[in-house]
Amino acid sequence: MMVHNHHFLLATFPAQGHINPTLQFAKRLICIGAQITIATCLSAQHHMTNIPDGLTFAYFSDGYDDGFKPAEHDIQHYTSELKRRGPKTLTEVVLALANEQRPVTCLVYTLLLPWVAGVARECEYSFVIESFREQFDELVRDEAKIWVLVNTFDALELDALSVIKKFNLIGIGPLLPSAFLDGKDPTDTSFGSDLLSYSKDYIEWLETKEKLSVVYVSFGSLAVLEKHQMEEIARGLIQSGRPFLWVVRKPDGRVKGDEDVYQAVNNLKEEMKESLIVPWCSQVKVLAHHSIGCFVIHCGWNSTLESLVGGVPVVAFPQSSDQGTNAKLIQDVWKTGVRVQVNEKEKIVESEEL
Repeated sequence: MMVHNHHFLLATFPAQGHINPTLQFAKRLICIGAQITIATCLSAQHHMTNIPDGLTFAYFSDGYDDGFKPAEHDIQHYTSELKRRGPKTLTEVVLALANEQRPVTCLVYTLLLPWVAGVARECEYSFVIESFREQFDELVRDEAKIWVLVNTFDALELDALSVIKKFNLIGIGPLLPSAFLDGKDPTDTSFGSDLLSYSKDYIEWLETKEKLSVVYVSFGSLAVLEKHQMEEIARGLIQSGRPFLWVVRKPDGRVKGDEDVYQAVNNLKEEMKESLIVPWCSQVKVLAHHSIGCFVIHCGWNSTLESLVGGVPVVAFPQSSDQGTNAKLIQDVWKTGVRVQVNEKEKIVESEEL
């Protein structure tokens, strides 16, 4: 299809790990002439800064427009509210775009938003200009025109992609800023949005460290480790004798017990004088820095890809979801890192192991 004649609506779950690759995919489409609108939950609106040129945002409701806080709200209720309110409010977004003479011609959605497929199928296309009506009708009838886009690439997972090619799956990754990938756009140095605020002194701090000397530690934007586990990680890092940059999110009331976890790490600061703790950072910039020699990683897929592109060996410390599988790939298939061993009796990774 002629991309410049199409308006893509990219619907994404309002988590950093979903928004980042969506933004990068949007940039690539913009570069080849497509019109792009990204739709996500209203609660993420005030975090949308540094928006790339040519990109607009629209918002739908998940029932928690002021933000979902796991410490106060029930995750099952959140899921049901998102499924109940999302289709109606996203349909309103599609209709509003049509009324603005910017009809949507292709709808793409990320994981955790399966109901978006229903919006695509059930919308009445009376708002679509007549020249597009036949294309829309054909798209809905012909399942072969429904594709699954995956943030991976042939050189990384050729066997897996070959096995499941019957599902119309295309690898479109790695979805990373161009400056850290192919260098075609050296000004593209960030994803364009951060749901968490970060300090800006960590790059300056890294500049004071020797090549390949720093251990970088981050467990992503969602994982919450127990207080005892965080203390063991802190002790292990201190005992390593290496300077480290550790991302420890500041307590914000979203997660029950996060203040205790933060304080537990803070209590050991005196023993971390040669290291730096930050609430958040630009991970792609950190991994591209010459001082980084190792990455202690929760094995989220975005972080896993970023470590591969950056050529940084990892210590795999999986937490949930697909992270155990990713850890196995890291250690046994790609051989780009090692996986920590859990003390099964205590259900913890001890400092000596790390």
